Amino acid sequence: MAVSARRGSPLTLDEITTTALRLMDEGGVEGLSMRKLAAELDVNPMSLYHHVDNKEGLIKLICATGAQRMKLPPDDGSPWQQQLRAMALAYHRHAVTHPAMWRHLHDHPELIADRKLEIWQTLYRILRLAGVPESELRRTSDVLHAFVTGFIAAETQGHLADDPQEVELAFDAAIRMIIHGVAGCSD
Repeated sequence: MAVSARRGSPLTLDEITTTALRLMDEGGVEGLSMRKLAAELDVNPMSLYHHVDNKEGLIKLICATGAQRMKLPPDDGSPWQQQLRAMALAYHRHAVTHPAMWRHLHDHPELIADRKLEIWQTLYRILRLAGVPESELRRTSDVLHAFVTGFIAAETQGHLADDPQEVELAFDAAIRMIIHGVAGCSD
């Protein structure tokens, strides 16, 4: 891997995606450009193309690896209810921390449609623990995703109370409803 004379160290894909995500957080998807990213990383813009094809490919990579930036619940034997709560909280925290990326994902659902992505596989694992039949995993996960996504959309668009504690209480109530609903699916 070539080392930039300016940088003194090799450029990594993790460094590229982390910096690109920060730029998206600051200026939205529109505020991210390969030239701006290269300047932030102190490299020639052409250096980026050794790692990603273009801006669209970079954004797709950032979205596809989003679960790696979340603290998804491990398969540690804890009750499924606890794992589902942890997953919902991690997803919520990630969406609120990176709203530009989250909006882009939901404006381009094809970016998260791949059920082999870590986030879906983790959710499927938890739903299996809850006793959701294999034939219902896709439908149940879609409903849960829509429910949490709707909550986050309402929150980020200002449709909920301005009080952060009130939003936290509302999200906790939503999680309890999700857990209750999933428990009903396995009956």
